[in-house]
Amino acid sequence: MRSPLAHLLLALVISIAAIASYGAWYAAVSNKSKEVADLQGQITAATQSIGRVASARAALAGIADEEAKVRGYFVPESGVVAFINDLESRGLAQKAAVTMLSVSTGGTAARPTLLLSLSLEGTFDAIMRTVGAIEYAPYDLSISTLSVGWEDKNTWRADLNLVVGSVSTKTASTTAPTAAVKVHTAATTTATSSPQSLP
Repeated sequence: MRSPLAHLLLALVISIAAIASYGAWYAAVSNKSKEVADLQGQITAATQSIGRVASARAALAGIADEEAKVRGYFVPESGVVAFINDLESRGLAQKAAVTMLSVSTGGTAARPTLLLSLSLEGTFDAIMRTVGAIEYAPYDLSISTLSVGWEDKNTWRADLNLVVGSVSTKTASTTAPTAAVKVHTAATTTATSSPQSLP
């Protein structure tokens, strides 16, 4: 039979082995828990980053839409002919003849403008309605000068100068629209050089 001292030593060795095993297991679990916590932190940070990216994309899309709307109020140099056609159609809708006299550029590099000089002919009501339709058109424009005079029986003439907000177009073809405007202006002036009486 073994002595009680041997039993005590055996129990002590088993206890020490159990405590050492528990310590090693606890350390491994703690390390794994730390790794899991680090991974959870990385997942949370990545999720927040994805959320910020999505928010930034949505904000940029909104800004792009707003920018497109704002740019619609300005007339680029390449869009002068379409703008003149719009002015003429506004006059036609009010039964007034619109004649484009000149188009030039002005303003600064930061805030370019287009300077347009045009005349309207028709009845007094027609030319005043046309002036209003031009003034309240959805563009960044202002009427710098306006003069109204009587031509002959039931025919009036209004001469006005417009300052229209523009945007610079940095392309090699910016001279083409200017040439088109000159041709368009010359054609319009020739076609409406003689006074007309409109109903």
